[in-house]
Amino acid sequence: MITQMSLMQSSENSRAPLLQLHEVGFQYPQRCLFAGLSAHIASGLVLVRGGDGSGKTTLLRLLAGELPLQTGQVRLNGLCVATQTLLYRQHVYWTEPHTADHDQITALQYFAQLRQRYPGFAAADAPHLHTLISGLSLEPHIHKPLYMLSTGSKRKVWLAGALAAGAALTLLDVPFAALDKPSIGFVMQQLCAAASNPAQVWVLAAYEEPGNVPLAHVINLGD
Repeated sequence: MITQMSLMQSSENSRAPLLQLHEVGFQYPQRCLFAGLSAHIASGLVLVRGGDGSGKTTLLRLLAGELPLQTGQVRLNGLCVATQTLLYRQHVYWTEPHTADHDQITALQYFAQLRQRYPGFAAADAPHLHTLISGLSLEPHIHKPLYMLSTGSKRKVWLAGALAAGAALTLLDVPFAALDKPSIGFVMQQLCAAASNPAQVWVLAAYEEPGNVPLAHVINLGD
């Protein structure tokens, strides 16, 4: 059981925190995953590191407002996930990697839905969105229903959506799984650029540190 956040990778800066975790805990009937997780995160990339069953996805679902908190508090730009859930979730990008909820629509239709939800989402003709589609090799797939895509290609659609959304909090669960090497390199470049945005927090759940991506914080859930 993890009882506190691991040592920061970089020192806290003087900006007001965007994301605050206070004494967050979660347990199943037969197992406590974590307790007492606290962090004040101004911006940048946060790594949630841990082995299978350590609670990485559970923590992301808590931060997304998809799973109710059992103990503790989470605030994003002052919004409390427990008492202002709907408003809080408007500022969060989270797509469960294995979801089939969007299988009947195309990638372009998925992006159009995100554009309605996130005011900062890249316009359909924006160079940034075209860069993401090209960089993730999605051009042959953007007009196909998502059920026709491979696991890796669907993950690329979720990643393109995340990178284009402009959300205050973006949650990525094992973002490099099922990706080809060029796409991994491209996503890492995009994350390095996103790390410098003072208005955004990116939380990545992974088994280990993702290469040379600059990390502001690490939450180590153990093996």
